[in-house]
Amino acid sequence: MTTTTPESLAIAAEGLRKAYGDKLVLDGIDLVVPTGSVFALLGPNGAGKTTAVKILSTLITADGGQAQVGGHDLATDPQSVRAAIGVTGQFSAVDGLITGEENMLLMADLHHLSRAEGRRVTAELLERFDLVEAAKKPASTYSGGMKRRLDIA
Repeated sequence: MTTTTPESLAIAAEGLRKAYGDKLVLDGIDLVVPTGSVFALLGPNGAGKTTAVKILSTLITADGGQAQVGGHDLATDPQSVRAAIGVTGQFSAVDGLITGEENMLLMADLHHLSRAEGRRVTAELLERFDLVEAAKKPASTYSGGMKRRLDIA
């Protein structure tokens, strides 16, 4: 049996709770996801999947419990959690009317990067996500997987 340590876990959550008014949507969720594994969060509508993801990505705070993502504590170090992850939703946020490169440069502008830094980061991410060849093409021509990679980048 392999022993897991905080450093070997992508996600570690214990007792996560969340309520909206009288409606309890998460009731003590425990979750352990080893680094490098593939993980799927499945359940019926209203089971709390989206709420759990929002908590783990620091978009909302839990009412109880504790969690670490990438070894960073959600409550005490949310900025490091955000720096360590990428989150994409069910539908792509890619603008199909502009190129993949232009989508990336727009995000760089929204993150207040200088022009030079935005171009550097854009080039690096296009390379990392294997989108260099398609960078000058309209994102509407991308396959679903390419759009997903651009969305994550």
